[in-house]
Amino acid sequence: MGSRNTRRIFFVELYRQLGVVWPVLSGVLCIMVGCGVVIGRVEEWRLVDAFYFTFVTGLTIGYGDLVPKHLSSRVLAIVIGFTGIVLTGLVAAVSVQALRATADAADEKRKD
Repeated sequence: MGSRNTRRIFFVELYRQLGVVWPVLSGVLCIMVGCGVVIGRVEEWRLVDAFYFTFVTGLTIGYGDLVPKHLSSRVLAIVIGFTGIVLTGLVAAVSVQALRATADAADEKRKD
């Protein structure tokens, strides 16, 4: 099986798997963005800074250049962190499933 065909199978499977978990993924993303917007309002940050903070916190990078000072913002930042871990796990699981389907297709092709 050629590398072009392998890539095609992988991306088809990735798209199919994302279609299965899309409701959960979109819900997690909405929670993260919603919490980020609320934090931005409480901390009086620009919307761009609130999205940046959400992205950095959700990916558990945490540069520390934007730090929430209010207790409610800190609690919401924890929520963003946990939902970011869930989001990362979902994306990893979908990718592994797509890789598994690609490997299964390659095995079937070799058997033929």
